[in-house]
Amino acid sequence: MELILKEDVQSLGFKDDLVNVKNGYGRNYLIPNGLAALATSSAKKVLAENLKQRAHKDKKVVDAANKTAEALKALELKISAKTGAGDKLFGSITTIDLASALEKEGHKLDKKFISIQGGTVKRTGPYNAKVRLHRDVVVEFSFEVIAGK
Repeated sequence: MELILKEDVQSLGFKDDLVNVKNGYGRNYLIPNGLAALATSSAKKVLAENLKQRAHKDKKVVDAANKTAEALKALELKISAKTGAGDKLFGSITTIDLASALEKEGHKLDKKFISIQGGTVKRTGPYNAKVRLHRDVVVEFSFEVIAGK
């Protein structure tokens, strides 16, 4: 089944992508939840026109995303967390904590665009995370979890 995505769907594609999925996935999940529409010939023509118009606007957005990416790479982020014996944390550091720490530094990002390599952080030390600022701009930056509080 060929569909046009209306929103970004993780591990499938980005908004306005043309994707092929199994019939049940499209019919029972993507279309009813408003995440996709059938890719008819008229819908494909409308999509092509929209993409042509959006390409010009996207250049400014990509430039802004690249600027933010450079700022994130230069950022030295330290997150303090309660620790127990040794370097083990009480609880864990997740993308929510990382998003709030970045917001304190002046970079408001949604937690769903942040992924910590290895999942959640349960010990102190240096870690890496990836942030998707735009479909073409993905930046990897490092942060450190330190004992505190």
